[in-house]
Amino acid sequence: MEPRFDITEPQIARVVAVFYGAVRRHEVLAPIFAEHIGDWPAHEARITAFWAGAILHKAGYNGSPMRAHLSAGNVRPEHFEIWLALFDEALRRTLPPWDARAWSAMAHRIGQGLRAGVQNSDAGRNGPPILR
Repeated sequence: MEPRFDITEPQIARVVAVFYGAVRRHEVLAPIFAEHIGDWPAHEARITAFWAGAILHKAGYNGSPMRAHLSAGNVRPEHFEIWLALFDEALRRTLPPWDARAWSAMAHRIGQGLRAGVQNSDAGRNGPPILR
């Protein structure tokens, strides 16, 4: 199966590293991630494997992003807007424009799904799911 767009695994790893560097400095996201990530290199390798699977169709990631975000307990819907802004900036700083735009579109689709899952999980504690 052909890659979704022209990118290499080392480029994916670089974007992931730049992104998580920004996350570790961010006043809102840093404390949230710090509660859950004890080994940053291992986490970055896992997320690189996720994106290599999503973009390059490469085997190696075994997990559920939705389950991870829901089980964290401190991830809120509004965090995804921040996450995506930092991710878009890492893409712009690291990749050629066309590849950055293609990956950004994919990240925004995934982020939208994760945000909806977190939002509905929060609503499930206090009422019916939000269907929008």
